[in-house]
Amino acid sequence: MKIKRGFRRAMILFKYNSLKRIFDIVFSLILLLVTSPILVLSLVIVYLQDFKEPLFSQKRLGLNNKVIKIYKIRSMVHNAEENGVKWTSANDLRITWFGKFIRKTRIDEIPQLFNVLKGEMSIIGPRPELEFFYNEFEKNIPNFRDRLVVKPGLTGWAQINGGYNITPQKKLDLDLYYIKNIGYKLEVKIFLKTIKVIFTGDGAR
Repeated sequence: MKIKRGFRRAMILFKYNSLKRIFDIVFSLILLLVTSPILVLSLVIVYLQDFKEPLFSQKRLGLNNKVIKIYKIRSMVHNAEENGVKWTSANDLRITWFGKFIRKTRIDEIPQLFNVLKGEMSIIGPRPELEFFYNEFEKNIPNFRDRLVVKPGLTGWAQINGGYNITPQKKLDLDLYYIKNIGYKLEVKIFLKTIKVIFTGDGAR
């Protein structure tokens, strides 16, 4: 019976993941089409601030501990991490005036729709983090990499329940809740609340 139940659950998850992938592709294409003017305008404004690259890429950990390169609109000063990686804090001096706006509205994340199209990310899932932070957090939270059993996402359960304003342990707890309760109802709930977060800026830094 256990084998039968396990097989049934595997088939349900396979179907769910297949449908989720279709949604990711279709929705990403629609979002890219709709937000392309905002994306282009934002890139121009960022470039005019200091005439440096407006788009940057960063290596982070994805599904099954695989390194992926994510894309973002630059919201900080050029070479913000030249003195080492640092967790973003409230009123972080590295963030530019326009950077505060695009972070609050999540506009800086638009380029990651290309990561979704490539299959490296999903619309909904735990946010991808730098390997540096995994190594740091694991000193006190040994199971922090448990969140890597699903694809990282543009938005997630942790992001709509505090975002940057929560501790790494709380972040893990929320991500594990999502993983254990993954399903259509939770996905819709996260999606709808994300829209609210975009307009309120909750949890942004």
